Amino acid sequence: MDLETLNTLGPFLLWGGLILLMMRYGCCSHLLRGRGRHGHGPTGDAAPAGEVKDPVCGMGVDPKNAAAAAVRGGTTHYFCSVSCRDRFEQPAEQIANGSGQSGHQHG
Repeated sequence: MDLETLNTLGPFLLWGGLILLMMRYGCCSHLLRGRGRHGHGPTGDAAPAGEVKDPVCGMGVDPKNAAAAAVRGGTTHYFCSVSCRDRFEQPAEQIANGSGQSGHQHG
């Protein structure tokens, strides 16, 4: 490879390597780990080790860092967001009749 080719391709290879590292280990790493439809939550039934599954959206949640929790039937459920917990706590009639929350947002 001559010097002119290296000067032309070098920056592209450098940027490509940085983007690859960012996708693998940085802010976009969740895209490569098989997350669900909305960019969160595992697609399978099993949550990663040490995590439990949010019963509303299916996202894997670390119980130590959960945004919210609720107890139902003697079992503690952990949630990725307060909105998921609020939706979980709504009476089933409200959800079935459509009088509950219309959109499901995390935040």
